[in-house]
Amino acid sequence: MCTVTYIPTKEGCIITSNRDEKITRERALPPTEYYMEGKKITFPKDPKAGGTWIAHSETKIVVLLNGAQEKHIPKSNYRKSRGLVVLELISVENSLQYWQSVDLTGIEPFTIVLFENNKLLQLQWDEVEKSEEEKEENQFHIWSSSTLYSKEIREERKIWFTNFIQENNIPTPEEILYFHQFTESENKEFGLQINRNAILKTISITQCQVTQDNIEMLYLDLFE
Repeated sequence: MCTVTYIPTKEGCIITSNRDEKITRERALPPTEYYMEGKKITFPKDPKAGGTWIAHSETKIVVLLNGAQEKHIPKSNYRKSRGLVVLELISVENSLQYWQSVDLTGIEPFTIVLFENNKLLQLQWDEVEKSEEEKEENQFHIWSSSTLYSKEIREERKIWFTNFIQENNIPTPEEILYFHQFTESENKEFGLQINRNAILKTISITQCQVTQDNIEMLYLDLFE
């Protein structure tokens, strides 16, 4: 939920997400198939609020990052977990239409990466207004959470990603996982896998691989 990459492939795309979280948070339940609104939905579950940071159905993927464009000042209480919004978006028939109509008042700022109908969208809520931006689905993209990474660091991480793509013209799922797990491994503050004073860590990496008629989820639990 704090670093997400999108890589197009001949058959579809690969979306990979690093979850950075306080180690005091209860360990997530591994990805499981659930039935919601008559649809088969696969996602790892956060036991605290019952939501998730990444989910896929048979046709689409929804990924959450904390924060919108800029870092915000958190409030002590919010109406609903952002992870529950992910489940709402993944289980409706048309996620974009739902986004355009849903009331997000009282929910903490967030960014959604949505892959639906072979289109890639960035959806953001900054506590005041919603925005949506269509991204080029044939290009490579990386997002880093504004709550954990300054604008300068986010730009630097884009450079790391660009270098990775240049070195691995058509990266395999395994190479992408390696990028997410070991890039700038000595940099525990801002590398792809962080460990900030053994308090805030990258605790899992989740990857969705889209082919012409299938979506598969791979889950790497790093929780110690």
